[in-house]
Amino acid sequence: MSNLFATKSIGTLLEQTTDDKNSLKRTLSRWNLISLGIGAIIGAGIFVLTGQAAASYAGPAVVLSFVVAGIACAFAGLCYAEFASMIPIAGSAYTYAYATLGEFIAWIIGWDLILEYLFGASTVAVGWSGYIVSFFKDFGIIIPASISNAPFYYNAATGDWSTTGAFINFPAVFIVAVVTTLLVVGIKESANFNNIIVLIKVIVILLFIGFGMNYVSSDNLTPFIPMNTGEFGHYGWSGIFRAAGVIFFAYIGFDAVSTAAQESKNPQKDMPWAILGSLMICTVIYILVGLVMTGIVSYTKLSDPAPVAVAVNAAGDGMAWLRLPIKIGAIAGLSSVILVMLMGQPRIFFSMSRDGLLPQSFGKVHPKFKTPYITTIITGGIAMIVSGLFPIGILGELVSIGTLLAFVLVCAGILVLRYKRPEIHRPFKTPLFPLIPILGVLSSLGVMATLPRDTWFRLIIWMAIGIVIYFSYSRFNSKINNSKG
Repeated sequence: MSNLFATKSIGTLLEQTTDDKNSLKRTLSRWNLISLGIGAIIGAGIFVLTGQAAASYAGPAVVLSFVVAGIACAFAGLCYAEFASMIPIAGSAYTYAYATLGEFIAWIIGWDLILEYLFGASTVAVGWSGYIVSFFKDFGIIIPASISNAPFYYNAATGDWSTTGAFINFPAVFIVAVVTTLLVVGIKESANFNNIIVLIKVIVILLFIGFGMNYVSSDNLTPFIPMNTGEFGHYGWSGIFRAAGVIFFAYIGFDAVSTAAQESKNPQKDMPWAILGSLMICTVIYILVGLVMTGIVSYTKLSDPAPVAVAVNAAGDGMAWLRLPIKIGAIAGLSSVILVMLMGQPRIFFSMSRDGLLPQSFGKVHPKFKTPYITTIITGGIAMIVSGLFPIGILGELVSIGTLLAFVLVCAGILVLRYKRPEIHRPFKTPLFPLIPILGVLSSLGVMATLPRDTWFRLIIWMAIGIVIYFSYSRFNSKINNSKG
């Protein structure tokens, strides 16, 4: 049983990066990493969830909800930054757990991260499909519902499944296939593509903020915090915190930067900048978008799948020219999220394979492109199936709870390692220790507590499957256990 919690020395972890034959190529600059972070964060959240949170829970005070959610993410971000600078190799939270909490916990978090990255990419691909269908419709090109919707529907209120009559969500499958191919070809090429689409969506968002400010009405922002209806979470201060839990999904992705640590030119210095920098930039953008959106149109009218478009339409002819760019920005934004999610998952599989917890073939690097091509293809293939068959709602809840569990374990890992191994060189240290890691654990658990009971049930089932795989395969093939005889 002691081997279940055997830790891997940081020295051994770092030695893996010197294997020229099976090492990843260090090509990413600080700005590439920051761009990856922004690319992962700005997506479905800003284009969809902002309006729903304002309309249902917080009103114009959704701006404060973004501040609350951003602070909660900052706690975890600071812990990720310390780990990423200290252990700059692929694998993200999985690798950090292996160095601090032991192999079994590392397996648990590696299995859990599939919910964040693989299912996250599938979720956003479904959202991308909706925007691209709408985009083509503006030009008179109709994509039939039978090949642009999931064949299955889940009713969250009743817990019942039903069929929709559709065959497959082909646009979602298509974008996953394109991004997977790009990621196999090379990380540098993928990063350059990401830089372009991140630039497009940021420009569109800044245009909305800049021109939209001219149409903000103080009447729409009054009262800034609508009076509570008498029910917890429906406006008032409780609504601000409820909205913060809802829009937490909008921040998911900043931790994906850490999965690219082994491909960073200077990870010790650049990883903290990238993680915290992208988180800070996106928080400011979210606050400004929330302020302008609720200032242009009453929050009561923002319960729409495309709230930014609602605000643009409400502004009248003066902003009519921005309608098409908004859709282009949304498509670009969702594309970059898919890219970063599909980039992160294979690198976690790559690290798990190196440790013997997954088949050895998962650790192969393409001889020409120097990318983990087998795990990239496997990840893309599964994501194509999931995004083609299942609805966005059920996928999104799984992504949220999987990510929050990862945050809890990373923050706990910082607490453990600071006390167990205080002598380790830390290029970046989480400030206000132990307060920040403790707040990171508590805030993530608090947000998890707001998620539906069915989501917790699915998490338990998913983890049970992972534990069966560990005890039937991974434990017996673990390199660290075999090395101990």
